[in-house]
Amino acid sequence: VQLQASGGGLVQAGGSLRLSCAASGNIFSINAMDWYRQAPGKQRELVASITGGGGTNYAGSVKDRFTISRDNAKNTVYLQMNNLKPEDQAVYFCSAEINRIYYWGRGTLVTVSS
Repeated sequence: VQLQASGGGLVQAGGSLRLSCAASGNIFSINAMDWYRQAPGKQRELVASITGGGGTNYAGSVKDRFTISRDNAKNTVYLQMNNLKPEDQAVYFCSAEINRIYYWGRGTLVTVSS
């Protein structure tokens, strides 16, 4: 099982990016899917999560700006990030509970210029 994140890049403050994370391999079930981020010198933090049933949860700092969604047919989770701020700059990681085991994807870098 692998998770492959994509969609990071350089954006100006106020801009938008959409991250994707696709799961592949021998998959029987996917429960929660999450996005985390880690800025230099800081701990990794949970940004958003979505349950198998579609319930969502967000960090306070991104609520109303970021939207997490999933396409179960494609085993993919998305993170739509709007009104990006310099403090959103970080490496973003996806994780997912697949076949009752948590997996992590490699990060994708989001750079926000002011």
